Amino acid sequence: MEFKDYYKLLGVAKTASAEEIKKAYRKLARKHHPDLSKAPDATERMAALNEANAVLGNPDKRLAYDSLSAEGRAPPGRDFRPPPNWDAGFEFSEAAGDSGNGSGVHSDFFEQLFGRAARSQAHAGHFDDARAASASKRGSDHHAKIELNLLDAFSGAERTIVLRSARLADDGSVVPEERSLQVKIPKGVHEGQLIRLAGRGGSGHGSAPAGDLLLEVLFKPDTRWRAEGRDLYQRVPLSPWEAALGVTAQVQTPGGTVEVSFPSGWKTERKLRLKGRGIPSIGSSAVGDLYLEPELRLPAADSDTARAAYAALANAFPTFQPRSQQPASGV
Repeated sequence: MEFKDYYKLLGVAKTASAEEIKKAYRKLARKHHPDLSKAPDATERMAALNEANAVLGNPDKRLAYDSLSAEGRAPPGRDFRPPPNWDAGFEFSEAAGDSGNGSGVHSDFFEQLFGRAARSQAHAGHFDDARAASASKRGSDHHAKIELNLLDAFSGAERTIVLRSARLADDGSVVPEERSLQVKIPKGVHEGQLIRLAGRGGSGHGSAPAGDLLLEVLFKPDTRWRAEGRDLYQRVPLSPWEAALGVTAQVQTPGGTVEVSFPSGWKTERKLRLKGRGIPSIGSSAVGDLYLEPELRLPAADSDTARAAYAALANAFPTFQPRSQQPASGV
């Protein structure tokens, strides 16, 4: 994926004010709009301008985009990939019905960075008819991704989260802001789920109520477990003799220690399913499963005794040819 320099697309400096960005966009839009330009690529140019304006014209998106740019880009000729959960902790606000640009069509770059926030808001009902009708009064809903420890899903928790957003100063510059919130994490929350904090979004007009804050749950990377929906996957190291002969062992799972019997006969694709040991559900008896993935670990041949043991093992299996099972080349 190519990194898009939105400042370059609009022909403005990174220090440009909101008014300078607006003027640059309008000038270029008059030049490249398909209704006014006969250039064969006018539609594509206009879509790129709309996209750049959708980001740089929104203080929250601009702040997040600038932070990503500061982390460094891929060298020329190399694909750009944003770090995992790069925008966790950024708070975004959207006007009802805002599709991000005039055409509603975005590049892969835009979708990768900002698409999920808009889709999550729409899924949560942000753009339903009732709210759209009162959008001029009620405060706008805000959206942010937050990273939680996977174990929070098993017992629930209360966490302090810090969200970053932005506002425009009188001179049109972007001013970063932060706010801290105490958030109750319900037991059974899963990745991708939205936690709604009523009244913690944008302020309403006059006496109208404030909007809501929608927190999209992400799990922090954990070397012990990975989640797929409510199911969990956990690698369990086994020694060669345990993998070959079988073993009963104590395994530390997210829900506590469990005694597990691993059968004899090592198979790389084998998984052991522990039913009901995955992530629980909120207000439901449904529970995910935990899949144990045995992983072979070899002891180091770092002593005379260890090397002799490996030599004896080789002598015990003179006909064993591990590479005889390799697939034939396709060329």
